[in-house]
Order: sequence, then C-alpha cells, then structure tokens
Amino acid sequence: MTIRITRRDFAAALAGGFLVSSKATAQTETPLLTRAIPGSGERIPVVGLGTAAVFDEDDETTRRKADAVVQALVKNGGRLIDTASTYGDAESVLGKVIATAGLRDKVFIATKLESPDTEELKRSLTRLKTEGITSTFRGDYPAVEAVLKREKPDFVQIDYSLDNRGAEKSILPLAAEVRAGVLTAVPYGNGRLFRAVRGKELPDWARGFANSWGQFFLKYLLADPRVTAVIPGTADAGHMADNAADAGHMADNAGAMRGPLPDPDQRRRMIEFVETL
Repeated sequence: MTIRITRRDFAAALAGGFLVSSKATAQTETPLLTRAIPGSGERIPVVGLGTAAVFDEDDETTRRKADAVVQALVKNGGRLIDTASTYGDAESVLGKVIATAGLRDKVFIATKLESPDTEELKRSLTRLKTEGITSTFRGDYPAVEAVLKREKPDFVQIDYSLDNRGAEKSILPLAAEVRAGVLTAVPYGNGRLFRAVRGKELPDWARGFANSWGQFFLKYLLADPRVTAVIPGTADAGHMADNAADAGHMADNAGAMRGPLPDPDQRRRMIEFVETL
C-alpha cells in the first residue's frame, strides 16, 4: 500500500515540474475510459502498467521485454506506468526504454520513494531520465489514513481486488473526501482470483461488460468512481496486447479500458459469485 507525497512537498526544493503527458494515439471504435486526477483535473486512462518484480534487472533481456510491454501499453491507449525506487533496477530500465523509444510525452510515470527525501527524489528523476514524476511511499492502512487526513495528498496507492475489499471501508471514502486520486495495485489478488476460476466459464450475466475473467476482475474495481486507475503488472508484451489465455494477459487489461462497467447490482452479484468459489 502506498501514499503519494504531494507536489507541494517538493516544489520548494526542485524547480522541475511534474510530467504532463499528451493523449495516447491508439484509437478504436469504443471510447477509451479515462478518469480525472482530482487534484489537477488531468485525465488518464483507467488501466496502467505495474512493474513490481518484473523489470528489476537492468540487462539487455529485461530492457527488450520492457520496451515491448511499454510499446504495447501505449498502442492500446494506456499511459500510466507505476514503478518504485525499491523495485531493483526498474526505474533505470524504464527510463532507458522510454527515452530511446521517444515516448516521454505519451506516458505518465508514478514511482514510490524509499523515503520522503529530496535526494531520493532526485535519484529517481535521474534513473527515469525525466524532470517530473508522481512520487509515493509505502504504509499500512492506519498510516495511509493518517497521512490522507494530515497531508491531503494528490494520490494514494492501495492493494485492492475483488477478494480483498478492505479499502472500501475507510481508504476509498477518505480519499474521495480529501480529493486524492486512487491507484489500485494487485488487482488480481496476486493471482488468487485466476486460480479460483480456473476451468470455469464466465457467467452469462457478466458478458455485457466483460469478455474475460481479467476484465471481470478489473471492471469490478473500475466501477467504483473513486478509483482513478488500476495497475496490473506484466513483463510480457503478449500479455499486454494479444488474445492470450493465461492469467496476466494485457488483452484483458486493454479491454478493461473500454466498454461498459458493471452497475451496483452487478457488482453485488460479482461479490457473491467470488465468495462462493
């Protein structure tokens, strides 16, 4: 779980502005779902890319995979990339591939700092080869609640999935109250949800808003307007863009950026369904 350090915290120390990105160029017949960042009004697509434990070694193989995944994200209309100073070499890997591909103005980078320190932020800026980022650091529920109340940050990042809904009780209402954007990590419950539905068909009543289990799980979260974006992770470009059949594929993620979302009655039915697995 992570909380964002506000831009105000570093404004006095750093002259660089935060990254302002252009809209992704991918176009389809179905409009892209976007949400506004409450503090700035800037709109971002509702599905991004998480990088925990997937780009942690800065070598040629990792950079090649990262380049393919980032390219697929942008091609499918995505912009948001989440990383951290504690994710091994992920910041450096992303900084290199984004700069080389010329995608700086097409992505919105969020990174988590090991400590709320100006020097740590500068190191992240150098690794990511950018002048501005959205920065966050980790904390448990009580810590997140305390900082939300005290600092009123621009963003909070939390673990939230259909089988882990604790954030709905306190974090989401409080984030809405202080106008903090919400990024949801681990939206597939670290794979628990896919293991639970393995071999099962998608219910007929869900096919109006989901074409796969991945979309089913992501759209439950996105149907809550307090969620700004979900950030599932993958290191496989095929998972990002192709019609693959395994748990992490990003065709599900890209599909979740478009089309209808479940209504409140359908969300209750989704909870009931998962609780019987």
